[in-house]
Formats: sequence, structure tokens, C-alpha cells
Amino acid sequence: MYNVVGVRFKKAGKIYYFDPQDHPVVRNDYVIVETARGIEFGKAVTDKKQVSEHDVVLPLKKIVRIADQEDKQNVEENKIQAKEAYEICAKKITEHQLDMKLVDVEYTFDRNKVIFYFTADGRIDFRELVKDLASIFRTRIELRQIGVRDEAKMLGGIGPCGRMLCCSTFLGDFEPVSIKMAKDQNLSLNPTKISGLCGRLMCCLKYENDEYEAAKAELPDVGDVIRTPNGSGKVIGLNILERILQVEMSGQERILEYTLEEITAKSVTSVQASD
Repeated sequence: MYNVVGVRFKKAGKIYYFDPQDHPVVRNDYVIVETARGIEFGKAVTDKKQVSEHDVVLPLKKIVRIADQEDKQNVEENKIQAKEAYEICAKKITEHQLDMKLVDVEYTFDRNKVIFYFTADGRIDFRELVKDLASIFRTRIELRQIGVRDEAKMLGGIGPCGRMLCCSTFLGDFEPVSIKMAKDQNLSLNPTKISGLCGRLMCCLKYENDEYEAAKAELPDVGDVIRTPNGSGKVIGLNILERILQVEMSGQERILEYTLEEITAKSVTSVQASD
């Protein structure tokens, strides 16, 4: 087991584990940590805890110290310089006539590198752009191409539900989302109805998917002929979350509703309705 503290570097970013050493770090403290790209400024989002070896990436990086007011001031200055760098880079992209969209600019905490995030449909030859930027900023330059989901996460916005985007407020990682999830939840397959601001399938399709999959495994399919307390009938509708079945009773010209408790798994005969 390892003693760790979870640290985030962005509001809804991924949580990374660091060795707190002897520092009295508690949740919501700002800390200076050692990372693969140098010294960085982050926020502790967990208290000290123990995790297994499988949950950490070894060797475990260390927390250098708890951030002081000077460190916080440096971060604010970096943000101001990043805005200036954004304007300069946007102009240079126009000058070089590059088919790319600048999304965000970030200075590392120690200002040893400036990272420019952009989107583009394909590969971009930005070697001349990098030369121009390096001559202006006199530091290491990195241009990082990102996808439309990452762009939405960085820029934020309001989703179709009227709430702030999940990815920009609390989602640390993007989980795979498929059209099958929309089908299982009986949602409209109109792309405009199930797509987010990024143009991809909405992340929230994943939230209830496990519940729908568990319910579908318990319930018969629409079209199955089952035995009920009132005789046999054909399933014509399902309320998956409530575990309620609509059954058209054979030879009775009526439709009844039954709960899953009333219809046992043994009553499903696997007889499919004819076309």
C-alpha cells in the first residue's frame, strides 16, 4: 500500500496520485508537485489515503511543498501571459494560412514551456509557425493537437439539458459512448437529439446505461409470448426502469400491465411473435 494524495491540475481534469511525504496536505490545499514535464501547481482533491500498487504509476512522484501566496501569484501571471500568447499565436496562424483552430494556451508553472492546444481536420505542417513562436517567446514551444471533446472540455458551455457541460465541470475522463446505448434507452436516434456541443454522442448516455443493461437482462423482449397470472400473452411494451411489462392477452383483446415480480423468468417461453 502507498500513502497518496489526489491532485488535479485543472477544474475537471484527471486526478493524479502523489506522495505527500511529511507535508500536512489536506483536501483543497494548493500544492507544488514534481511531474514528468517539470514542477507544476495543482490542487489536492483528496485527503491522505492508502491505495494499492495497482492504482498508482510507479515511481510515485512527490509533492514538493504546499503552495504559498507567491506561487499563486505566479499562476495568475502565467494566465495573463497565456492570454497574450493566444493573441500572438492566432495572428501567426493567419499569417501562415494554416488550416487549424487555436483553442487554448498554457504556460507550465516554471515557464519553461508554452503549450498551444489546437484542433484541425488532419495533419498540419506547423514547423515554420513553431520557429516564429520560439523567436518571440524565447522558451520551449509545444503545439498539441486535440479532439473536439477535449475542445469542449476546455472551452465549456451549456448543453442541451440547460446545464453546464459535464466534461467541463466534473468529468475527469471521457468514457466510450455508443449508439447502442441510445437504442437501449429508447431514445430518438436523430443525431441532433443525442449529440452534445462537441458534435459527438452525449457523455450522459453512459450514466444510466448499466441500469438499462441490467433491466434488459431481467425482462423479456418485446414480441416474446409469456405466461401471466391471467393467461398467456405477447409483450408489446416495456417500462425498463420501472420493470413493468405491457402484455396483450391472447384471445382476450385487452392489454394488461405486470411488474417483474408478477412475471417470473420461468414464464418466458422464448416464442417470438410472427411478422
